[in-house]
Amino acid sequence: MLEISAFCGGFCSTNGYLVRNPENGQRILVDAPLGISEWVKSQGAKPDALFLTHQHFDHVEDAGLLVKEFGFKVFAWSAVSGDLTLEKWAAEAGVIDKIEPFEVDHVLENDGEAVTVEIAGLTLKLLHVPGHSPDSVCFYDTDSGVMFVGDVLMCGGYGRTDLPHGNAQDLFQGIREKLWPLPDTTNVLSGHGPPTTIGAEKGNGLIPV
Repeated sequence: MLEISAFCGGFCSTNGYLVRNPENGQRILVDAPLGISEWVKSQGAKPDALFLTHQHFDHVEDAGLLVKEFGFKVFAWSAVSGDLTLEKWAAEAGVIDKIEPFEVDHVLENDGEAVTVEIAGLTLKLLHVPGHSPDSVCFYDTDSGVMFVGDVLMCGGYGRTDLPHGNAQDLFQGIREKLWPLPDTTNVLSGHGPPTTIGAEKGNGLIPV
């Protein structure tokens, strides 16, 4: 089983995850909320890659610092875009000052079809589910039954669709078509809030049929 430690930081109380593959000791990070760089160093860990579930400002605030510190590659659905980070919107709202620059080394976009990516001895299935953000992608480890979903799905809810480029119909359709077919026991680790499962969220009736 994967060894997963969670960090929560930043204005939006955003979750980031440090994932260790016990078979080889390699690690990846999922998302980069404010403060996670110092937290990772305090753990004595050296991640081998950073995966971004999407580029909203609260998920990438420490990405530039992490790259400078560890020199690893960044994986994301789309190339870096100020339009996707909502940096201007967040700055005008007084939420952030600016985002440390970073680049996406591996752009995963491939016409929306699920593929896999291999890193740190893990094979992660990619499920592109726009609606919260156009670049939202879930990383699913089928071997352990763990999925990192960003803000696509949360315990008792789902990601906001009232932000720039949000679309409720796209989000609901993607959840129904790509997430609901997964095993009910699939563990869902979200960008905000506590863990949940596919079965629990299907059963709460919040996603229109």
